[in-house]
Amino acid sequence: MSTILIADDEARIRRLVSDFLKRDGHNIIEAADGAQALQALENRREGLDLAILDVMMPKLDGFEVLRELRAQEGDGAHLPVMMLTARAEETDQVRGLEDGADDYVTKPFSPVVLAARVRTLLKREGRVSAPIAQMGMLSINELRREVLVSGKSTDLTPKEYELLIYFKNNRAIALSRESILNAVWGYDYFGDLRTVDTHVKKLRAKLGEAGSMIETVRGYGYRFEG
Repeated sequence: MSTILIADDEARIRRLVSDFLKRDGHNIIEAADGAQALQALENRREGLDLAILDVMMPKLDGFEVLRELRAQEGDGAHLPVMMLTARAEETDQVRGLEDGADDYVTKPFSPVVLAARVRTLLKREGRVSAPIAQMGMLSINELRREVLVSGKSTDLTPKEYELLIYFKNNRAIALSRESILNAVWGYDYFGDLRTVDTHVKKLRAKLGEAGSMIETVRGYGYRFEG
């Protein structure tokens, strides 16, 4: 279990990211602006495993918080930092990475993908063990993005894989089509709910016998009984 700081001035973004990371078993600390983020880093740095910093925050922006953090770190100390921003310009990404960021995610984003990148970053920094889930004949290695059915590799599209990970992280929970669409396609995606049905059908087909783990909840959505 890791402790992660989420710093963003938009409460809905903090809540969205927090909800998904808590499902992976992480402890979450929230900050609503750059000053709060810096204070949390100063008070809790030894107990933190990752900081997710929005770039455009009041009082101090994410770049300023990142530079102050790196300036205060002693020899051998390194807290992984992921920058989260709506600014997709290459110059901003280069600036963040040159200032010491370890990853850079632009909005809008898929919460499933963000959670996967968090797991990968924590693993890379030696802060978590490799996440491999075994569910009957189905095996998922999230670091390798590898899905095996009865020991044989299954070739999924990126969206099919994200859909499977979302189901896996919400086992035995009835999920509405709308919640699936928001989680996998992004909170500002305005596509048809039938997109979910189409992808579930294709995912089931590719999983073969393991596809029966994805159960239909009539008039509502789906439930994964892995």
